[in-house]
Amino acid sequence: MVNNALLKQLLEAGAHFGHHTSYWHPKAKKYIFTQRNGIHIIDLEQTVTMLKKACTFAQDLAARGQSILLVGTKKQAQQTIEEESVRCGMSYVNQRWLGGMLTNFAVIQARIDHLVRLENKRDKGELDLLPKKERVKIEKEIYHLNTQMGGFKEMTTLPGALFVTDPLKDKIAFTEARKLGIPVIAIVDTNCNPDGIDYPIPANDDAVKTIRLICSKIADAIMEGKTEAFSGEAGVAKLVAEEGREEAIEILGSYTFEPEEPSQPEGPEEPGEPKASKEPKELSEPEEPKEPKELSEPEEPKEPKASKEPKEPKASKEPKEPKASKEPKEPKEPKASKEPKEPKEQEGEITPA
Repeated sequence: MVNNALLKQLLEAGAHFGHHTSYWHPKAKKYIFTQRNGIHIIDLEQTVTMLKKACTFAQDLAARGQSILLVGTKKQAQQTIEEESVRCGMSYVNQRWLGGMLTNFAVIQARIDHLVRLENKRDKGELDLLPKKERVKIEKEIYHLNTQMGGFKEMTTLPGALFVTDPLKDKIAFTEARKLGIPVIAIVDTNCNPDGIDYPIPANDDAVKTIRLICSKIADAIMEGKTEAFSGEAGVAKLVAEEGREEAIEILGSYTFEPEEPSQPEGPEEPGEPKASKEPKELSEPEEPKEPKELSEPEEPKEPKASKEPKEPKASKEPKEPKASKEPKEPKEPKASKEPKEPKEQEGEITPA
């Protein structure tokens, strides 16, 4: 079934207008509905179906985590390509296609790294330390590199697909993608060769409204693919969380079963029951808390026994030395005071006188 709403939007955007009948490609005949006033009219029913196919492909590609490079270097598509690619978070080329951008990606990546280093120096303020002439020269180089590679300087790998607004204008990009086997989504006008394009979209590639409409549909599909990928990751995370909860419940169930088993040994009606009581020993694996025995190492505090050293105060018995204080007995020397008896001798001496 053809989507009438999308068909009406394409009509309003003028997507059905082709080129002059004298300026057409014979292989595009299958997309031409009729001609009027010397202009080919494109069959929009085919445009709707093929646009849906391209959108589903872009959505699946984004859901797998791959990137799509949007290319539109013609004036009618430059602004639209930049806006839509920024909205969907994809890389883009809207100025000039650098030769070898895909086939010689290593060299292009080296130039991107050079641009990033210069921008880091500018952000850190290192350029302010340079002379004015050198600073201006580096700023011009940064601007020039940004105009050429600013849209894809965050692209570190080759894209998963290429969206081209005009395969004739961006012929080099189309040929490089074909060499590398990268699928191409392109807007095909009546003057284009649809061969080699994986997902052609027959429409007017010169109308700004048509380019904006088709680019917006592709961008919407990319955003839907990203949301699917994000929701899928969230679903996987939920499943993992639920499995973890179930395992935790099983473990807790095994531990909560312990109090029931010790109640069985209370009825030693059968000698086999003690064997059942051995099972809790298996569950007693949580005996790992015995590790606190290692904590018993703090027995080292037994060293306080060494605190008996305070017994040294026994040595304080030395104060007994006050016994030596008995030395004051020396005053007994007054016994020598008996010497005054000598005067008796004097008395005897006096008598003879």
